[in-house]
Amino acid sequence: MIYELECEAMIRDQLEARGIRDPRVIDAMRAVPRECFVPEESHGLAYEDHPLPIGNGQTISQPYIVALMTELLELPSDAEVLEIGAGSGYQTAILAHLAHHVCALERDAELAERARHALDELGFGRIDLRVGDGFQGWPEPERRFDGILLACAPDHLPERLAASLKPGGRLVLPIGPAGGTQQLTVVTRGADGETSRRELLPVRFVPMV
Repeated sequence: MIYELECEAMIRDQLEARGIRDPRVIDAMRAVPRECFVPEESHGLAYEDHPLPIGNGQTISQPYIVALMTELLELPSDAEVLEIGAGSGYQTAILAHLAHHVCALERDAELAERARHALDELGFGRIDLRVGDGFQGWPEPERRFDGILLACAPDHLPERLAASLKPGGRLVLPIGPAGGTQQLTVVTRGADGETSRRELLPVRFVPMV
């Protein structure tokens, strides 16, 4: 891998130094070539500690946030996962490394096509990537997920998505105003069907529209 040294530095300095401990998450971050999911002119910046533009007003999140949100899902190996805001497809690939199957929605058809191409080029299976409105949830409303991850920020908790969690499932998302500081939040559905919410840290994501 051309960027092997940069990837190892990312894992050491950005992930492990900040407390990412799940070996499965670290293995996924090591295995997925991040440079394949950014524009060619940004390949040399792919492993730096900040978001990068991917076109159409969207960004790929900084590596630490990708790893943290993935770790917070606490996915079993047989997990069914829903991702809202697939963007470049990088987070989708990380989830596919951990889960049995990933359903992903991306509102922008051009970005969705680019993400599909990158994922196909790298041989990722078990991914169903569709163009759609994240607020509406997965087009098959009866489907339930072990984990749901939002890579874009709504200004409130989308109840339709929370209702798509299986008992014991987790929804990880930023919540807050567009252009302002949002809160990275974990929503857990208990065995009784009730949800609890925990706010972790301030973040900045593109708005969910």
